[in-house]
Amino acid sequence: MDLRKLKTLIDLVSESGISELEITEGEGKVRIVKHPVFAAPAPMSAPMMMPASGAAPQPGVPVATAAAVAETAPAGPTGHVVKSPMVGTFYRSAQPGADPFVSVGSTINEGDTLCLIEAMKLLNEIEADKGGTIKAILVENGQPVEYGQPLFVIE
Repeated sequence: MDLRKLKTLIDLVSESGISELEITEGEGKVRIVKHPVFAAPAPMSAPMMMPASGAAPQPGVPVATAAAVAETAPAGPTGHVVKSPMVGTFYRSAQPGADPFVSVGSTINEGDTLCLIEAMKLLNEIEADKGGTIKAILVENGQPVEYGQPLFVIE
């Protein structure tokens, strides 16, 4: 199954109400599972307060509400966010030991190569869709990335 077909299937699953899709084509088999997106809880400096009644929390009942998590979560980086167009492995340079394509503070133009993402043994160049200055690199070299995961912040 080619990469374009996989991307189309991922887009269909993410835009639809289904949570899982499995396709078998010849000897190949693909399974796409959509997990609900949760905000990552912010590290807390104080221990969480127990309910005033002293009762233990009930299983399946969240202690903190989504609004409380959103209030304590740090604000995301400001600026234009470049997201991963595919699932794969993130690389900052063309080969091990080489200089990275960009670093924090680098000035870039639209179309400049930002990184490589290896997917199915193919190296895909990820290009800037906007010019500016690299404000943040949100992924470590060699780290796996998901479709839609933020990679860079351009200011």
